[in-house]
Amino acid sequence: MRGEYKTPGGKLVAAQIEVQDGQLNQVRLSGDFFLEPDEALGRIEAALVGASAEEPAQGLANRVTGALEPTDTLVGFDATSVAIAVRRALGRSSTWADHSFTLIQEQPRDAYTQMALDQVYAEELAAGRRGPTLRIWEWASNAVIIGSYQSWSNEVDEAGAARNDVTVVRRVSGGGAMFVEPGNTITYSLVVPESLVDGMSFVDSYAFLDAWCVGALRTLGIDASYLPINDIASPAGKIAGAAQKRFANGVVLHHVTMAYDIDAAKMLEVLRIGREKLSDKGTKSAAKRVDPLRSQTGLPRTAVIDALVEHFAALYGLDRSEPTPAELARAAELVETKFATPAWLRRVP
Repeated sequence: MRGEYKTPGGKLVAAQIEVQDGQLNQVRLSGDFFLEPDEALGRIEAALVGASAEEPAQGLANRVTGALEPTDTLVGFDATSVAIAVRRALGRSSTWADHSFTLIQEQPRDAYTQMALDQVYAEELAAGRRGPTLRIWEWASNAVIIGSYQSWSNEVDEAGAARNDVTVVRRVSGGGAMFVEPGNTITYSLVVPESLVDGMSFVDSYAFLDAWCVGALRTLGIDASYLPINDIASPAGKIAGAAQKRFANGVVLHHVTMAYDIDAAKMLEVLRIGREKLSDKGTKSAAKRVDPLRSQTGLPRTAVIDALVEHFAALYGLDRSEPTPAELARAAELVETKFATPAWLRRVP
């Protein structure tokens, strides 16, 4: 059995394995990585022999780490990369090519419903009623989306929100507040099985799930790159911020908000962006930190979205779909019982 893993920003690791009586009894590693000294490869392979075929990625990575000596040098890969390649060979981890993706790109919806639909599609994937999904959002009104653990009063200027007709909502994922306006924002969600990011840390999975978007932006002439922990940026400034939620049902929700254009004055009226937030961002102004896609591409917003969709489809394939009546009914239920309730909105006052 063979599995491969391309380390984000690094090298390819391939694992060829044999299993007997539920244990790895032969392991051969290869790839375009760099490793010194040569003997380290044999020690790593030997450390994996005898591992259970059910061993989690962390356990396999620990075996690799335990086989390394202080003078060993790994370049372009690490113990986790080896573990993921082995898990893929065993069929415990999946690749993009193992899945058929669906695109949902539909009418504008209110902010509460958008929050609910993310949870709905995660539930549908877990239940087997839908496959992995790429969803392009359209906003019906101005909104601020705060992270699951953010303080409402610390993040939002309620008077400013009221003046600018901004709806404040809370999402299920962590991270920071996002300011969006119809026509000035591009937002998408990926709903995927956890097997796709099996063995990856949260930080690694952000880079992994954002790589296609970075590639799409580069086709538009933007020198885009992933910026840990959860940003996509160019030398001109921040382009997008991502957030992620791993559900107990084995589903990962990864969503990204991109600034196509931005009314910086309005944003600063609504959001309380303090000095501490900006302390490690290399700028004293939140408005100057973000550089919209419109200024970097000169393209209409729809053209940027089309480029994103076309790039994803070229890499992984896409079939178009629409939300079902049952999914919309479930979203309406979640709005009423969760996302529009004071208990959820002000869960962190």
